[in-house]
Amino acid sequence: MQSRSGFCGAPDQLVISSIFPHFGEEPPISGTRGSGTVFFSHCTLKCCYCQNYQISHEHKGDLYTVSELADEFLNLEKKGCHNINLVTATHFLPWVISALKEAAFKGLQIPIVYNCGGYETEEIISILNGIVDIYLPDMKYGNNESAECYSRASDYVEVNQKAVRAMFRQVGVLKTDSSGIAYRGMCIRHLVLPNNKSSSIQILQFLKSVFDPQDISLSLMAQYKPLYMADRFAEINRTISIEEYKPIRDLFSNEGFYVYFQDISEMDNEFVIDFTKRKNEALTGE
Repeated sequence: MQSRSGFCGAPDQLVISSIFPHFGEEPPISGTRGSGTVFFSHCTLKCCYCQNYQISHEHKGDLYTVSELADEFLNLEKKGCHNINLVTATHFLPWVISALKEAAFKGLQIPIVYNCGGYETEEIISILNGIVDIYLPDMKYGNNESAECYSRASDYVEVNQKAVRAMFRQVGVLKTDSSGIAYRGMCIRHLVLPNNKSSSIQILQFLKSVFDPQDISLSLMAQYKPLYMADRFAEINRTISIEEYKPIRDLFSNEGFYVYFQDISEMDNEFVIDFTKRKNEALTGE
């Protein structure tokens, strides 16, 4: 029987671009010793502005066996990383779960972070119950028009909202230890797009209607850059302005959400990784 690639374009083998301690995540994730980040190639979304387009769209990466990945998890723990950070792993989930089980049998103890685009089914989240300690999902859009236009996901909003609710039911409020390092819970990421194309207010309204704002940690990102094929869309072919970011930041904060902010005046290329050069060395953002 021949295997056939689906929407994500991935083969029936693990493809991984880079594995390294990442110091550019949210403070409770990166901490002082870094987040043990594994960047998987391919993706279940087709975001035209993806900053990781080299691996999500161009599929750069190397083949790994389950045992090789398990050993990489253990190496990250030995380096002192606070957690294992699985970035866009859903399309490789059977192999990833097997690798995690093998690593746990060999002594892996640090928390597992599931870092994803938020376009996950409730079935997948159910499978991850008892495996994932921290969910780090995106809420990219508050309307499906933008989701279809920029990410080719016409049902993103409904799928995303169900996923976020299911993740929270599993792990609850983001919890940190005495050093401020997360060990369980959920933190939502939202990237503000130019011209309100991410519909940030609709996302705020949804979260308010479903959760107590004080229970939700949210990373409000200002780092958008018109990378990859974003120049095909005039309305998002620029960075965002302080006049766009600040009112959204203030709204979320004033509603009582626990928000991690970015200083838009300091946004440069530090958040854009060149995956042709990054393999296993630490990413400092410098």
